[in-house]
Parts: sequence; structure tokens; C-alpha cells
Amino acid sequence: QVQLVESGGGLVQAGGSLRLSCSASGRTFSSYIMGWFRQAPGKEREFVAGVSRSGDSTWYGDSVKGRFTISRDNTKNAVYLQMISLKPEDTAVYYCAAERGIHIDNPNRYDYWGQGTQITVSS
Repeated sequence: QVQLVESGGGLVQAGGSLRLSCSASGRTFSSYIMGWFRQAPGKEREFVAGVSRSGDSTWYGDSVKGRFTISRDNTKNAVYLQMISLKPEDTAVYYCAAERGIHIDNPNRYDYWGQGTQITVSS
């Protein structure tokens, strides 16, 4: 069992930056692929970024490539999402998730989810 808690959301102006953190409980954090997803009102949950168990490999959704950076620290049981050049269309609830498999960008394959944190980007 893994419990995930996101933090760092809030209101930011377009062009600004934010850093999300996700803290995980449990002793098996490094055995999970970690991902960030987001969901805007009326839209499906969207893959934002993923990071491998070791942290050596990362993957990004097309809409955030070059602007967002995912990283993890297995010594702290934490995963981060650094976001720059934020746009109003980045407004959504952002979720941290953990997966035992290898599916990376499929939210239906993730095993554990945080409660989400709201990011609002004003124009």
C-alpha cells in the first residue's frame, strides 16, 4: 500500500513557475514508476509526465514538453514536477500516481493516486 500526498499547487500568472511535490509513504517507493496527471473540468485525465523507478528515464505529454520537468528522490520517497512558462490551459487538478507496471502514460494502469492539487494559471 502506498499513500501519496501532493503539495505546491496554487494560483499563478501566465508565464510563471510552480513546483509540485508528492510525498509517498511506504518502504517500496523505488519499486514504482511515478507519474503526474492532470484533469481539467469536463476533460479526461491527461498524462503529464512519468519517471522510471531509478529516475534515469523520464517521459512527457506533448503539451508540456520543454516546460515541465519530473524528478524523484528515492531517499526521500518523493517525486517532483517543476513547471515553467505556465499557460492558462495548464489549469487543472494535478495528481501524483504510482504504478507497479510499465504503462507510463495510461492512467487506468496506475495503482495508487494522491488526492490532487489545484493549479490555476491566470491570463
